[in-house]
Amino acid sequence: MNARGLLIDLDGTLYTGDAPIPGAREALARLEAVGVPYRYVTNITRKPRREVVHRLRELGFPAREDLVFAPAAAANALLEGRRCHVLVAEALLEDLPGVVPADEMAEYVLVGDLGRGFDYARLNAAFRRLMEGAELVALQRNRFWQETDGLSLDAGPFVTALEYASGKTATVVGKPEPAFFEAALRDLGLEAKDVAMVGDDAESDVAGAQRSGLLGVQVQTGKYCSVSQTGTAGEPDAEIESVARLPELLGA
Repeated sequence: MNARGLLIDLDGTLYTGDAPIPGAREALARLEAVGVPYRYVTNITRKPRREVVHRLRELGFPAREDLVFAPAAAANALLEGRRCHVLVAEALLEDLPGVVPADEMAEYVLVGDLGRGFDYARLNAAFRRLMEGAELVALQRNRFWQETDGLSLDAGPFVTALEYASGKTATVVGKPEPAFFEAALRDLGLEAKDVAMVGDDAESDVAGAQRSGLLGVQVQTGKYCSVSQTGTAGEPDAEIESVARLPELLGA
């Protein structure tokens, strides 16, 4: 595969649970040694970027905040100075310094992944703000994600519920939105055709990247191991057993 740079997913691609994918750290070290530029791109919205970096370092991966692209940064730019009813983890607010939290007279409802925090009361309060005129913004709308004990609901089903109830359509700022990939490409300083997105999610990673003109590399770890691959997301440009095979794929 002829790719000069990489966008690399995290959960399910570099690690699962508390353990790196076998060979992942070595693969990344090999790519760094030959000078392949990369960025970590993730739809994680329960943790701020600072914690994502700490997590990567704990698992033995090289990481700095400027290497991590997450939806909160895009949302902060979009909603700076706006009054927002927020359905996000409290810790994530440090990545949203421009957002003005507001329960009344909200201009926007901002939804991230709250996990067990998605209860009736919080969803109903968000619904009421939407019916009062607020617009809906979602950090991401993944359907599910891979935990150590199995698949779990992600933010997407709750975003869809709010859309259905309010009749409004969410503006999504994370993967697979083109603007998200475009921001990472600008930082890499490379054109889409020269960059491969590597991930376990056939929809938001592979197909989303392909729609934005990138190459899509599917790894057979994370979600891939738990979900029947129906091919509805299209065909990846390459499929590998795990990220450990990435240097070989690139001829590095």
